[in-house]
Amino acid sequence: MKVLYASSEALPFAMSGGLADVAGALPKALRKRFIGCRVVMPLYSSISEELRSKMTFVCSITVPVAWRRQYCGVFEAHMDGVIYYLIDNQYYFNREGMYGHYDDAERFAFFSRAVLEIIPHIGFTPDIIHCNDWQTALIPVYLDAFYKYDDLYKNMKTVFTIHNIQYQGKYGKELIGDVLGIPYERESIIEYDDCVNFMKGAIQCSNKITTVSPTYSKEILDPYYSHGLDSILKEFTYKLTGIVNGIDVDVYNPETDKLIYKNFNADDMSGKAYNKQKLQEELGLPVRDNAPVIGIVTRLVKHKGLDLVKCVFEEILKADVQFAILGSGEWEFESFFNEMAQKYPDKVGLKIGFNPQLAHRIYAGADIFLMPSQSEPCGLAQMVALRYGTIPIVRETGGLNDTISDSGDGIGNGFTFKSYNAHDMLNTVWRALEGYSDKQGWQTLKERAMRCDNSWGTSANAYIKLYKEILNS
Repeated sequence: MKVLYASSEALPFAMSGGLADVAGALPKALRKRFIGCRVVMPLYSSISEELRSKMTFVCSITVPVAWRRQYCGVFEAHMDGVIYYLIDNQYYFNREGMYGHYDDAERFAFFSRAVLEIIPHIGFTPDIIHCNDWQTALIPVYLDAFYKYDDLYKNMKTVFTIHNIQYQGKYGKELIGDVLGIPYERESIIEYDDCVNFMKGAIQCSNKITTVSPTYSKEILDPYYSHGLDSILKEFTYKLTGIVNGIDVDVYNPETDKLIYKNFNADDMSGKAYNKQKLQEELGLPVRDNAPVIGIVTRLVKHKGLDLVKCVFEEILKADVQFAILGSGEWEFESFFNEMAQKYPDKVGLKIGFNPQLAHRIYAGADIFLMPSQSEPCGLAQMVALRYGTIPIVRETGGLNDTISDSGDGIGNGFTFKSYNAHDMLNTVWRALEGYSDKQGWQTLKERAMRCDNSWGTSANAYIKLYKEILNS
């Protein structure tokens, strides 16, 4: 079985969010299970010279973009047992930032068409093209419109994964002919709610649709979560399934992680106490072993539940606790946490921005990890926290619901609450702090958390089963 994994970002080359983690880890896990999986992504200008030096030039072709043809260079790189193809076009990809440009529709229409056009030139004919989010959503549309009658492509199947339904690739209908090049008789495939919608086209044309957790696959059928796509998803529910993401257990391994202060494991957790002490020192907090440290590593935006945190933050600070906070985002939350850090310097350690080393150190050094998201398709942070014996507090939504269970039953791995309500969250924080005061019980909970298996193995096996279903249908 051969799979071409199409993504707008992938580690180690380019990252803006969780998609890059998935695109970097899932193909590796599939390769270990003897699935011929290769990755294709754009060659962004931000990719380092060190990584570029590992690429070899394959060929150059031209790719149709509506009525014109554009240059497309193809480079190949071998990383961690996976072959990557990087699509080069200086006009489209030699820019600051991967997204947010005025012509993103054209840029990713070009990329989607290029993925299909390079197949005759790379010596790899996939059985399945696995597409991810709106940036690759036109691949199933173009395959259906232009390629399915060609012998090389006629048996190819497509999977489309929705990582976050909020971002759909919505544009004005004037782009259909001049930019996207969709034939008149097929325009309805990408039309939705009086505009162009890339994701709608993929939902209609793909053989299977997946989301990044079983709970999220059910939630997006509800208008509250679907951002307007619930009616089309309900029409194609028979295609829809949820497979929870995993984490890269080599990158997030407290026993070998070079970014943390001291390594440790579930059998010997003495290093975790040292990580807590050094984290407190780095963030300018008093070194106090008995004060639980609550970690927050996130984008500082409302849907991450930070309005709940803001509502009761000072009430939490009345307890004997400290916060270790890392993130950047909306001005409202950046300014709020800055104010709290200045007002409570002995209780709030804050770094605005994104620092991978500090993120690892918070995972390793904190006692509790707070993640009260309004919506969370899958979430990786809660699984990473478990790996380092840091106990998550989460809201029961999306992948948080699928990976964290409340320890009140004596077998769970964290603390959960259901309603999107600040005081429900606060009550759960109090329960966690009460649990922390029971040293023997907390030690048992940490060991249980660290032994949770959230590796890509289970997820990869689920994808392989899905691929086989498609090919046998």
